[in-house]
Formats: sequence, structure tokens, C-alpha cells
Amino acid sequence: MLVHEALGRAEQVVRHWTAAGCPVVLHVDSNVPPTCHAAFRTALADDPLVRFCARRHCEWGTWSLVGASQAAAEMLLESFPDVQHVYLASGACLPLRPVRELVAYLGARPRTDFIESATTADVAWPVGGLNEERFTLRFPFAWKRQRRLFDAYVRMQRLLRLRRRFPEGLVPHMGSQWWCLTRQTLTAILGSPDRAAHERFFRRVWIPDESYFQTLVRRHGRQIESRSLTLSKFDFQGKPHVFYDDHLELLRRSDCFVARKIWPQADGLYRAFLKDGGEPACRREPNPGKIDRVFARAVERRTRGRPGLFMQSRRPDPAWDSARTAAPYFVLQGLAELFTDFDSWLAAQTGARVHGHLFAPDRVAFADGLRVIEGGLCDSAAKRDYAPEAFLSSLIWNTRGTRQCFQYGPADDPRLGPLLAQDGNARIAVVSGAWAVPLFRSNRTFPEIRREAARLQKIESDHLKALRAVDAKAQVRVWSMAEFIHVPSEPLREIVDMIGQSSPQRLREAPSLVDLTGFAEFLQKLKNQGMHPHLMGDFPVDPHIDGGFERPSKPYLVRTASDDRPV
Repeated sequence: MLVHEALGRAEQVVRHWTAAGCPVVLHVDSNVPPTCHAAFRTALADDPLVRFCARRHCEWGTWSLVGASQAAAEMLLESFPDVQHVYLASGACLPLRPVRELVAYLGARPRTDFIESATTADVAWPVGGLNEERFTLRFPFAWKRQRRLFDAYVRMQRLLRLRRRFPEGLVPHMGSQWWCLTRQTLTAILGSPDRAAHERFFRRVWIPDESYFQTLVRRHGRQIESRSLTLSKFDFQGKPHVFYDDHLELLRRSDCFVARKIWPQADGLYRAFLKDGGEPACRREPNPGKIDRVFARAVERRTRGRPGLFMQSRRPDPAWDSARTAAPYFVLQGLAELFTDFDSWLAAQTGARVHGHLFAPDRVAFADGLRVIEGGLCDSAAKRDYAPEAFLSSLIWNTRGTRQCFQYGPADDPRLGPLLAQDGNARIAVVSGAWAVPLFRSNRTFPEIRREAARLQKIESDHLKALRAVDAKAQVRVWSMAEFIHVPSEPLREIVDMIGQSSPQRLREAPSLVDLTGFAEFLQKLKNQGMHPHLMGDFPVDPHIDGGFERPSKPYLVRTASDDRPV
């Protein structure tokens, strides 16, 4: 057992092993203060199955970890001749099943070595690090303490194309450093006549504790199972997961014999797993795959997050997912300008929560005139405009489970346009050119109307171009104003179906269309003044509007059962 901290926990685990008759040799890092080391030795002095090997300073990624494992293994083999398997563990490891079960399991497999051992050519073992180059280059500097020297030396070797020769007869393998080897295999590795040559090579390999035994076991082992009996999980950055008290049931479900890395303050885990296990309760194979899906979801949550959730700890990358928000929502452009009290009508038809113009310049028009809604979002335009995309994302996140629908137009904040076009959750219905109706009904002077119409048309034209772009992810339906008001019942049915009706009944009444008498002359006047309103479509001078919802049934040809004559 390699120990460098939490000596009190290490003492508990050591006594758990020796209580089952398993001898333990401890290597205590020389960084541990002498007083702590002396107290640790004194605490275990009464246990005849405990030994302490010579101490050395251990540093991550260097040969020192292999040297410490060698020293402890040599003492164990020499001091306890009856030992048939040697299990390497750390002070942060915790037995999950009764030790008697592990003893029985290994006794049934007297010639099997359990060590993760994969060739670098077949498996990309490292996460975000060097792979084959850890063997072909030299690494005399510690990566953690001497990062600049480490990186500079690697760059120099690459520039000069320096390469090391791998020892003859060996094929580089890599895997977890936590192994369980038979006495025969471990004795052959430590007593090999080529040991000195192998050590000279691996002393300059990067992270040799993941390759030294993993490579040499292929030369000396008789029967190898390329897996570790120790449960160890790593995140997407290659850092080990730490297990806490709330992982108790997860660890039990794995059926593994040992787990690392256990938080020293996880009192619940130590109480649960270090109690007397009694006789072997089961003979199940260790199966970490049972909990792999939990860790896979954790990695996905850590890297991708939840669509639409933005918080101080992590801001998701929009390039990872087409959904910029948490749930589907509906954007209506131009409909509130064409119909009277359209928001109330649509809410009654669909059961959705229909807001007004959430991004209007003066205030946020929440449904039912609310000033504050879920999540503490208020109707302040200043607060909303500080981060309009975050405002929309928060609105959708905080109201999950309720269909949200709001009005949008060229007079609203245009910064929201790119988000709407790129959001896979956006369902957008546009009646282009409808922004001209409020201008037509206003009392402003015509020069002001012409300038405002030109500005709004340009904004909407750019917005439609973004919505129709090849890379746009929103679901978009666009009608020109002339096309829409010719037969408004069909587009309204399509919009209601898109949002989802609260009842399966067909629509039988349409909302009240605003009075458009004289609108065609208004558009012609704009044209005469030099402004061409092309987004409305070919608007007729005297439009005939069919607002009916009921249509005559189609005739059907029916044949009787008695003959083939049509009825």
C-alpha cells in the first residue's frame, strides 16, 4: 500500500486487511513529516502482519512511484512466503466487499494476473496527454514542478527528431497502475536479468507507473486478464473521480472488490465497508459496467451541460448543441398587428402562455400584464437589455413544462435575431410586412412614416435572411402579408397546430382582423414617395378576405357491396 496522506484512514484500512489474514507492506512517502510517520508506525506496531519498507519521495508522473511499488513488493515476497497474489493499493483505496471474497476469488484463479495492459497502437489510453511519445522521448523533468522545462525539452526533442529505442523483446503496453499479480509473475519481473536495462529505459518514460508493470507482465505472465480489480473512474480531463458518502449505493452496485479514490472525510463509506463482512456472501464477478452509464451521464453533464441552463459555474458552448434554450417555444411575428386581441384568442385556442412583445423598447410585455414571473424575471427593459439572450434562456428554463409563446417584430431588440435563427427549439411564424399596419394606423406625419418604414423593412429583411440561411436551425414558416390575409384561416390553423391545441375540436371562429380599408393606397403612397414596401407581397387595392373556417365537404365515390355500380 502506497500512503502519503490521511494516515488515520490508512490505518483503518490496513487493520481491515490484516484482520482477514492478509499481510500488508506500507510505503510511506518521505514528504510525510517524521513525527506523523513515527506515530503511524507506533499505531500499527502491535500488528504482526504489517511491515514498513524504505521511504522515498514520490512524485506524480515519475519513476519514484514504480520504485516504491518495487520496494514494497520485494519486502512482501521475502517476508511472507505463503502469499500467492500481491495486490497494489493506495491509502485512498477502500475494500468494497469482504476480504474473504477476494481471497476466495484469487484462490480459484491461482495463475491469473489481473492488470490493465493495452498496446499504445490499439488503445488511446491517455486523456489529453502524450501517447507513443512517452516511450520515444526522454522526460527527465517533473511535469508538475518543472512545467516549462518539461515542455521546452519535449519541443527540442521533436525539433531535433530524437527518438529512443524500446528495449528488445518488449512491446509497450499501458493501463491502470493498480494491479494484482501472482507471486510467480512478480518474482520473474523483479528477478529478471534484464531488470537493470529495463529500469534505465523506464526511468525516462513519462508516467512509468502506467507502463512498467503493464509492459513486463506481457513477457513474464502466464495468464493475463487485462482488467483491474480496483474500481477507478476518471473524468474527461483524465483526473480521478473522488467518491463521497452519497456514492454508497453506487459503489455497492459495482460489485468491485476495491475502489479508489475515497474522500478521507467520507465517514459513511468507511463505516459501511469496513465492518465485519462475515462469510463470503456472493461470488459475483466485479462489474464496473453497471455504473459506467452513470459516469457517462456525469461526463456529458460536465462537458455539455443542460441546454438552456446558463450559470456562474459554466457557460455552455453554443457549438455543442443546436438547442440554445431548454425547451421548444413559439415566436409570432406580425400576427398581433393584424388581429385584435390576438394574444387572448391564441391562448384560448392552444392553452399556451402567450406573451406580448417581450423585447419591446419600453417594457417587457408578459402575459396577463404580470410584472414579475418565474425566476424573478421582471418587466424592466433595462435589465432585459443587459443580456437579451440570457433573458430568453432564463424565461424558457424557469417555465419548463409550459408552452411559451411571444410576439416579436422589427421594432423589437434586433440582437435577439441570431439566437432565434440558430436555436433548434425555436418555432417561428412570420407574416412579413405586417409591421406597416401600426404605421398605417398611426397619426405621425408621412415623412416620419416613410423613414420608419424603410428602417423596419431593412431590419425585417435581414432577419428573414438569417431565418432562411442554410445553417439556421429554427423551424420557420413565412407568409407575406398579402398571402396571409387572402385566406387567413389556413395559416391560423397551421400556427395553432404548431403550438398544439388544448382540445381536438376544429377551429370554428377566427380572431377579429383589424380594419385595412385604405391600406393598399397607403402602400402606394409609400411607393410614390420613393420607398418600395416589397415584404407585403402583391397587396391588392381591394382585397377579398376569406376568413371562414368551415369548407364544404369533398365528394366521395362509394361502391356498394352488391355490385360495382357507383352510388
